Amino acid sequence: MIIAGAFAGTVALGIGLGFWASGDDSGPAGSAQQQSPSAGGSGAAPTGSHGQSPTPTPTRSYALSKAPRTIPAVRSHTAARGPGWRPVRGERVVVDDAGLADEGRLIAGELGLTYAGEKSDVQAGDVRLALNDGAGANPESYAMTVRGGRVNISGPTDAGVFYGTRTLKQEVHGGGTAPEGVVHDQPAKAVRGFMLDIARKHFTAGWIEDRVRELGDLKFNQLGLHFSDDQGFRIESDTHPEVVSRQHLTKAEVKRIVDLAAGRHITVVPEIDSPGHLGAVIAAHPELQLRNAQGVAASGAVDISKPAAAKIVDDLLNEYAGLFPGSQWNLGGDEYRALMVSNPSASYPQLAAAAVNKYGSGGTVSDLTTGWLNDRADTIRAHGRTMRVWNDGFFRGTSVQPAKDLQVGYWTGKEIGARQPVEYLSAGRKVINYNDEFLYYVLGQPNRFFYPTGQRIYEQWTPLVVRGTQAVSSRYDGQILGGSFAVWCDLAGSQTQDQVAAGIRMPLRATVQKLWDPGRPGLSWTQFKALAGKLG
Repeated sequence: MIIAGAFAGTVALGIGLGFWASGDDSGPAGSAQQQSPSAGGSGAAPTGSHGQSPTPTPTRSYALSKAPRTIPAVRSHTAARGPGWRPVRGERVVVDDAGLADEGRLIAGELGLTYAGEKSDVQAGDVRLALNDGAGANPESYAMTVRGGRVNISGPTDAGVFYGTRTLKQEVHGGGTAPEGVVHDQPAKAVRGFMLDIARKHFTAGWIEDRVRELGDLKFNQLGLHFSDDQGFRIESDTHPEVVSRQHLTKAEVKRIVDLAAGRHITVVPEIDSPGHLGAVIAAHPELQLRNAQGVAASGAVDISKPAAAKIVDDLLNEYAGLFPGSQWNLGGDEYRALMVSNPSASYPQLAAAAVNKYGSGGTVSDLTTGWLNDRADTIRAHGRTMRVWNDGFFRGTSVQPAKDLQVGYWTGKEIGARQPVEYLSAGRKVINYNDEFLYYVLGQPNRFFYPTGQRIYEQWTPLVVRGTQAVSSRYDGQILGGSFAVWCDLAGSQTQDQVAAGIRMPLRATVQKLWDPGRPGLSWTQFKALAGKLG
């Protein structure tokens, strides 16, 4: 290996050997804990008989390793003395289980190593991937041991092993060395997401694939695609081709994105928002548009008193369930215009009449809207999905209750009848944090939205900060599944897709750091930003 060769050269010259750096020497990494085992390998020459010291000979001597610097930071590192590990072309990646072949091939290709498949023998320089029993362990956890010129990465699932390979990739980036010792790592939050609005702005398949690779290396595990809105419907459809925008992704392109994401343990979460945000569907079916008592059209809203509106949405939900095989689905449910007026029953008497017809004399427009959401949930539940709904798709005081298995995507507190996060949490709902104060990147910055900075997320936000800047009680921590950074394209021409990629670069890194470990980061923002620059 490179290190061994360099060491041999030093000994041959008869020069006293200094310390090999087995990590970055600029200080501790993030919030990683360094535990120092008893030192070994650097002792003095033994004393000979009669108390006389023999002639000194060169011995290997290594500084105690320092925790790796990665994004997100590893949770724990046990230091050790040794040369660490660097990739050498031709050395092997081997696996203990055939189910880790994808992870093995990926890291081998990235580091210029040879993927050798399932092997039980041991060779110098090996990177070995293994599954362990992991009873009761976080399924995304992993352990990585660097010792004796080899690397062993193990976890209870292939996802955990994959995250270990991401840590290794960052450690050796730019010619770096994976430090000697043992990493134990796991995420604090199960949902680490990035949501992209491809409905208002068309993003190319190649650009999205680049984001998938970036997200995978950062240990994100969800990619939300909001692909239907007033401005566009952006994925090819067989059941309703008439609603599809000229610029769109083909199903073949989407499948490549989904497959690429799956190989990096990222679930793609599709969203067909309804009953609002359906302007592209309405453009092809104007008869479905909601109109008030004066005949004025409600932007983007379908008339949920019309069975044809439910049918077309269910057609699309059923169709795309086959394209997106992941376990998660976003039903939307936000900003339905009928409920954004002071008196919904007076403004939309046809909805009021439909509510009474369906739910009896006490039925309200809110009941009818909640019933619509539950019906769409039934459609998706039949495909075995876990569903989320934007928080303003849940309404206070309805006799019809939202299905109990609907998770809350909390983004705003600005809607009519706004409710604090604790109202959902105290009712037992599980919440995903999309806090628009920190995590919303809205193109053109309309309506007092400002581009979020990585520094503000890094220094001020945690998953407990669900609305505004105040944290909810830590007793609700278990109900907050995680969070998602979101790009919304309200003023689509304000930035090119390359400008979007640059603008979200540091916010993404800050967000995943706080989802992986919400505690106070060990690096200052300046150090964190410099690390991000070093890692590329």
